[in-house]
Amino acid sequence: MDKRWENPLYVTTAINDEGLEGHAYVPDGIKIQVSNPLNDHPGTNPEQLLGLSLATCLKATLQAVENEHHVPQSAQVHVNVAFVGQRAVFEFLVHVQIRIPAVDFATATAFVKEAEGRCPVSKLLSGNSTYTIETVTEFHSI
Repeated sequence: MDKRWENPLYVTTAINDEGLEGHAYVPDGIKIQVSNPLNDHPGTNPEQLLGLSLATCLKATLQAVENEHHVPQSAQVHVNVAFVGQRAVFEFLVHVQIRIPAVDFATATAFVKEAEGRCPVSKLLSGNSTYTIETVTEFHSI
C-alpha cells in the first residue's frame, strides 16, 4: 500500500451497498439517492457525480492559479460526461471546457494546462483517451 496513506491531509469514505438504484452516502455526511441514467427514476447517477467532482476540483485549482498570478478570479468550468458502449464494454467520455474571461486566451490556456496538472481529479483521468480538456472563449455544445 502507498506509504502516503500513513499521513494524509484528508480521508473520506463513500459507501454504496445498494447498487445503481438506491442510496450512496458518506458516514456522518451526505446521503444521496442514486439511479441509472438510462431511466427516469429520481436520483443522481455516476456521470453527474464524476462531472461535479471534476468541475469542483478544476475550479478550486484555477482559483489558486489565478491568485498566484494576481489576476481576478473569473474561471468558469463546464464538464460534459457521456456514458457510451454496450454490454460489458461501457466507458465514460469526459470533456471539459474552461473559460477565463479576465485574461487573454494564451494566458487562459497556460492557466488551464497548469490546473490540469495540479487538480487531483484531473490527474486521475489524464492520459486516458476518453478525457479531453479545452480552453474556450465561449462555451459550446459538443
